[in-house]
Amino acid sequence: MVTCGEPMRNVLLLLSLVAPVLPGQSTRPRARDIGLVVGSLPPGPLNAITDVAGVRVGHATVARGDSINTGVTAILPHGGNPFRDKVPAAIVVGNGFGKLAGSTQVNELGELESPIVLTCTLCVPRAADAVLTWLLALPGNEDVRSANPVVAETNDGYLNNIRARPIAEADVLAAIRGATEGPVAEGAVGAGRGTVAFGWKGGIGTASRRLPAPSGGWTVGVLVQTNYGGDLTIGGAPVGRELRKGDGGGGTGDGSIIMVVATDAPLDHLRLERLARRALAGLARTGSTFANGSGDYVIAFSTNRTATPLVVNDAMSPLFQGAIEATEEAIYNSLLRAETVRGYRGVVRALPIDSTVMILKRYGAIRP
Repeated sequence: MVTCGEPMRNVLLLLSLVAPVLPGQSTRPRARDIGLVVGSLPPGPLNAITDVAGVRVGHATVARGDSINTGVTAILPHGGNPFRDKVPAAIVVGNGFGKLAGSTQVNELGELESPIVLTCTLCVPRAADAVLTWLLALPGNEDVRSANPVVAETNDGYLNNIRARPIAEADVLAAIRGATEGPVAEGAVGAGRGTVAFGWKGGIGTASRRLPAPSGGWTVGVLVQTNYGGDLTIGGAPVGRELRKGDGGGGTGDGSIIMVVATDAPLDHLRLERLARRALAGLARTGSTFANGSGDYVIAFSTNRTATPLVVNDAMSPLFQGAIEATEEAIYNSLLRAETVRGYRGVVRALPIDSTVMILKRYGAIRP
């Protein structure tokens, strides 16, 4: 582990040695690369939602000139036909200023029967139609007359000419068909290309937690699309306030966040709803104000479709802790990995790494 006092170029060198460079992936560090450890549970091998076996993630980044900065991120619970092999699921609303297609059926039936697709606000209808194109074409779905695509959004209208509705069916299909297990690209990629968080560049972030064997040994993975406001707090340190003192940058902003929680623990709809609510606690730790204009949504699912007995309520607390910690860290990763983007209405700067590290050290969030 590179210590925080070493030059930033050494951090970047280490990153190039330990991780493959993914398409569109920033070389900026993740939280643990700067010495920031969130909580006490260990992460999975990738510290990503794909540590939950079978989960796949794909991105399609749409960037044209300075006016178009948007994209699609697809999360698949497994590599099969999600309509035929449905998984238990639940959706929780923290603040409902948003457009989450498919949510009512998920909560009525307690099942997910499509990929989860993230995109920009005005592209939700086109994305939903593209998901239907993919679902209806799957072998075994020839006679399907009703399907429930789940499409969530945040508004990237500052960096993206959102009224152009630039997402096409091909972009959604590319994200779904390109979804893979393994490392997940983070930052200004996919549905995170044009997002803004706390006045700095937001994006896609992910993290995971693995429970100890006595607690079931289950994995909880989280992926976020950050585009919201508040007063940025990292590891308890008032990073947003301190950075604004230094250069007048940042700002509280507004917007939304989508949090996707996956687990291999055998949970039903009720327990997944309980698990999803804990992601909101992780969000709160980062300084979110759950603003009036914010859509704060959690989509949770379990990949465990076996006859394994359900986790009983009295055994849920370790899973709750895992969801809180993974959500908090995923949000930090989305900010740390995102690069500066010039867009439709201006430039949104990346969170300054060196200054952030200095603040974290000063407040004891990381070791000097």
